[in-house]
Amino acid sequence: MSTPSNAHDRSETTFRFLAEPSSVNFGGKVHGGALMKWIDETAYACAAVWSSRYCVTVSVGNIRFRRPIHVGNMVELHARVVATGRTSMHIHVSVHAGDPKSGQLRQTTDCLVVFVAVDETGTPVPVPSFVPETDEQKRLARYAMDVKEALDAIVELKPEEVAAGVV
Repeated sequence: MSTPSNAHDRSETTFRFLAEPSSVNFGGKVHGGALMKWIDETAYACAAVWSSRYCVTVSVGNIRFRRPIHVGNMVELHARVVATGRTSMHIHVSVHAGDPKSGQLRQTTDCLVVFVAVDETGTPVPVPSFVPETDEQKRLARYAMDVKEALDAIVELKPEEVAAGVV
């Protein structure tokens, strides 16, 4: 993991490692579940550093597996805070992978992960506000809010039994 050098860098975290045989399926490609675990871990580190708190995952949205990650690939996960609420943090994670010898990595996946900072009793606590400054940060903040609205709308579509946790 790279370490932040100033306060603004606290909004970003990068993990890099090689995809090991223990993370792949019979076809030699990384399991989707393993990749989702790496995404959650990287996003958690980003949220925890930003908030200086223990955080819990609230949602993972708009994940799309664009291309496979193969055993032996260099994998780079880059997480950054793109928006905040009172207690929540929207973290965008982009995943790139490729041959470590060439150093050429291509995007394989990206998604948004929402975390809430909590205290020792599990009660949500306020987080520092993230104010997007660059055009890219502003675009990602709008994207995060669009995904939030879409996920909220999907919840409204759920059958009552599913929403209540009965099914």
